[in-house]
Amino acid sequence: MNNPTYSGKILVAGKNFGCGSSREHAAWAIYDADFRVVISSFFADIFKGNALNNALLPITVSEGFAKKIFDTIEKNPKTEITVDLQNQKVSLEDGSSENFDINAYKKICMTNGYDDIDYLISLNADIKQFDLAHSN
Repeated sequence: MNNPTYSGKILVAGKNFGCGSSREHAAWAIYDADFRVVISSFFADIFKGNALNNALLPITVSEGFAKKIFDTIEKNPKTEITVDLQNQKVSLEDGSSENFDINAYKKICMTNGYDDIDYLISLNADIKQFDLAHSN
């Protein structure tokens, strides 16, 4: 992170990223360092949940694709990585790509910039309609 050769909003990390990071502060620190995405071949579950709850997108890719990303960046530190959350795909400039999974609820929240409260507020009309339909 301190090497000016590398820059951007995507942190490419090694396997088992976030292991031992059970507090939200780990995700906060990465977000505060201006990263918005972390790519790894494996995340600790608690870290992954905390990241998603704090607008930091953890993308799990295969070990092979993670290695390809590292190798590509080593050859060209200015390599651009594209993350398409809508289609759940991460791509490199050479056209190689890999799909990733994300919980549908968290995808909605991240796409719309919602936290849990914002999401519930977005359902206000549906909640009122349900309430009217089920009131006695």
